[in-house]
Amino acid sequence: MKSPLLSQPGAVPAEGRDEGVAAHYGDLFREQRALADGSGLVDLSHRGVVAVTGSDRLAWLHLLITQHVTELAPGRATEALILSANGHIEHALYLVDDGETVWMHVEPGTQSELIAYLESMKFFYRVEVADRTEDFAVVYLPAGSIAEVPEGVVVRETPHGRDLFLPRADLETYAAAHGPLAGVLAHEALRVEGHRPRLGFETDHRTIPHELGLIGVAVHLQKGCYRGQETVARVHNLGKPPRRLVFLHLDGSEVHLPGPGTPVRLASDGPEGRQLGFVTTSARHHELGPIALALVKRNVAVDAELLAGDTAAAQETVVEP
Repeated sequence: MKSPLLSQPGAVPAEGRDEGVAAHYGDLFREQRALADGSGLVDLSHRGVVAVTGSDRLAWLHLLITQHVTELAPGRATEALILSANGHIEHALYLVDDGETVWMHVEPGTQSELIAYLESMKFFYRVEVADRTEDFAVVYLPAGSIAEVPEGVVVRETPHGRDLFLPRADLETYAAAHGPLAGVLAHEALRVEGHRPRLGFETDHRTIPHELGLIGVAVHLQKGCYRGQETVARVHNLGKPPRRLVFLHLDGSEVHLPGPGTPVRLASDGPEGRQLGFVTTSARHHELGPIALALVKRNVAVDAELLAGDTAAAQETVVEP
């Protein structure tokens, strides 16, 4: 779904998973600084929007997702995962309940598969699941923003900012009144700085929540059974995940960023050494310079100097080994 804000001056379309919205509007670092200062907004209207209604919505979702939501208060934001039977991450949900409906936004293009799964699990529960992507656009306001939210608009407020479920027809008017606009590259740079993993970026077909530090964030350990819970409990109580998420400060003298999938090795072994992991997301930050997230083997020393491709990288611990 192509955003109307791509017609704004300076808009450069994003590619890959974020296709449909602007990567930037001509000045990446200015856009980052605006968000860091609590001003502007990010058009995330390419993300999927799913709504669940019905009197059983919270009790029903509680059985399917990794988060405890039976007593989720109206207006309280949370996040959750749907796992495979083997505990691998399949979906990431960013939720809020408005008292009548659970609203969630998900990765672009994943809503149809998610809805198909939810529909298959309805059984006798009094719930209805709807794809509202064509009707509502997700808009991000950074933490500290004083932008007004129109009456009746559902808001998902977190320490990192507010997600608005804005009627899609109002997107251009709202953006004109509450700019400046910032693209998804600025949003991604701040996400990487905040060590926040993203489905399809920090995950692959075998990622489990422990590897990304999502236990206690998107996974509640004191709740009833759900698909994949056995793996979650076993790794938490008896073992360690095979990989862990790390944050990388990259050598700023390199012209090119190491892209997703770039091998990570020990610097002492050189660029031909044994691969210990791979870059998941890289970005240029307005203060930190080039940065990245990566998944590495759990036993990589936390103080080891690394190479991301040919680029020197110093790591910060996100998930303890």
